Amino acid sequence: MSELRHEPISRRWVIIATERSRRPMDFDLTPTEMPSSGNCPFCYGNESKTPPEILALRDGTPPNTPGWSVRVVPNKYPALMIEGELGRKGVGLYDRMRGIGAHEVIIESPDHHLNLCDMPSAQLEQILLVYQERLRDLMRDPRFKYVLLFKNHGEKAGASLAHPHTQLIATPVTPREVAMELETSKNHHQLKERCLICDLIFQEIESGERIVSIGESYVSYAPFASRFPFEIFFAPRAHCHSYADIPRHEIAGVARGLKDTLQRLKKVLRDPPYNFVLHTSPNVHTFPKRSHYWDTLPFDYHWHIEILPRLTRVAGFEWGTGFYINPTAPEEAALFLREAEPD
Repeated sequence: MSELRHEPISRRWVIIATERSRRPMDFDLTPTEMPSSGNCPFCYGNESKTPPEILALRDGTPPNTPGWSVRVVPNKYPALMIEGELGRKGVGLYDRMRGIGAHEVIIESPDHHLNLCDMPSAQLEQILLVYQERLRDLMRDPRFKYVLLFKNHGEKAGASLAHPHTQLIATPVTPREVAMELETSKNHHQLKERCLICDLIFQEIESGERIVSIGESYVSYAPFASRFPFEIFFAPRAHCHSYADIPRHEIAGVARGLKDTLQRLKKVLRDPPYNFVLHTSPNVHTFPKRSHYWDTLPFDYHWHIEILPRLTRVAGFEWGTGFYINPTAPEEAALFLREAEPD
């Protein structure tokens, strides 16, 4: 019989449809053909095909030329523009403002065919440090309330270019999904005087049945109320509310854990399309400030990464109810992933 499960961070209900139970071999795992590297604007030597770089890790070479290992450029077709004021205004019951924000692309490697999980740990560590640097920089802008880092891997996950890259969008409002996480975390802390995600991590480690990978500094597990087959929740074991605040020496552990987790996913599902989103605390330096609202933020929120394989379709029921139907129990998914041997 199927089972309804409630997710305590987002307060979302899901249906674990065990009668439809699907194992890895039951999904269509045919890789999607993506455009070749011929005219890719992110490849070595094509630096002039992107807007001028914002940041690049280089060995002394001039900007916007070859010789880089990680490169950050503005998105050529941005969802939001960085120049200008917000111009907030009310229109009756509606609110509107100008499309002000930031939209950047983090090109993870000069190698067109190198997946994130196959990169050397040192390269992945560099990418994670660039994430941190861009997050810190954009959080200095009081117009931006939130910065989301996300990765679309594979055409079915929304990628338009195969070259490995992450995107970043800074918004002048806190996204609803994140706002719900912040609210539930704050409420839990007020009630228990503990971090909600710390409590979840402790419970998952104690149970062990949904653990995917675990190390000294990180844990990844299949959430109890997973929306998607083989969904993974990745977080630091030590409490930290903001990705921007991770000490430099801890980034290496995050890189090793993320590489291990993504390699397991690739091995079990043959490099599936997935979305990867990094949830961190909002910008508390915006104007006007919310007096005392964020006073407990360093104690009640916990940054994390959600990895969402795109193996099933979201249809009318999901859009109409906000419920998701997952045909693979997270306990079963975690077992497959846990037993896989990363390269």
